[in-house]
Amino acid sequence: MLLGAQLALNQACTDRLRPLELSMSQYTVLRARRPPGASSAELARITFVTRQSLRDVLGGLRSAGLVTVAEQATTGRARPVTLTTSGRAKLHAADELVAEAETRMRICVANLT
Repeated sequence: MLLGAQLALNQACTDRLRPLELSMSQYTVLRARRPPGASSAELARITFVTRQSLRDVLGGLRSAGLVTVAEQATTGRARPVTLTTSGRAKLHAADELVAEAETRMRICVANLT
């Protein structure tokens, strides 16, 4: 049952994020709590995706103007990823939509018990 609820929540969130032109993976990367200047490798670990998948997600976010990736590393090879003003605004809107989906899911689960 838990897996079914997770899949239903994921689908509900995906449906709500579509008008914002965000995928769940993109939302997860925007939403990830990371220290300022976190590298792409750190971001991949935090969001539980491979570095290759993260590269693709970041490419889409960069193209949409939602994040920037530093041209040069600040330490070692790490190139920090930062949300833009547009990225923060899109994240705020997405958070509201995802919160709605979570609330609806909680209500449905509560009605089942």
